[in-house]
Amino acid sequence: MLNLHALAQGRTKADLSGSLLGFDYGLARIGVAIGQTISDTATPLCVLKNRDGQVNWDDISALITEWQPVGLVVGLPLRLNGEEQPFTQNARKFAQRLGGRYNLPVFLIEEQLSSIEAEQRLRAQSGGKKNHTRHNPLLDAHAAQILLTNWLETA
Repeated sequence: MLNLHALAQGRTKADLSGSLLGFDYGLARIGVAIGQTISDTATPLCVLKNRDGQVNWDDISALITEWQPVGLVVGLPLRLNGEEQPFTQNARKFAQRLGGRYNLPVFLIEEQLSSIEAEQRLRAQSGGKKNHTRHNPLLDAHAAQILLTNWLETA
């Protein structure tokens, strides 16, 4: 059985009060959203570009310093049937590194189809223009917002 709270240092949402950062991890880009435990809301924040496939830890450190989150949420890509896929381990490794570097609880949440949902929402906001959403630089941040909102609503 998948343990989505294994990195949370035994904490739950009830133990947290304040800001959270949500991450939609990818090899080229990482979408980031900011959320609040008090209002259970999240907002797209930014998209970080990885350098040659390596996480840009300086940019993440700057976000941690600026926003002072009480916890972190990382999307875990799974197949539609809930099974892990090859990329799942990459996201787990990223989550483990986040927890180790910043000594914050890290919560994992299934992120099935968050990028597709983000694209659909952006398309609806742009009046149905497909090209507008595909090239939207904040698409991954919107995906991070969706997974963080889902975590806030279900944790």
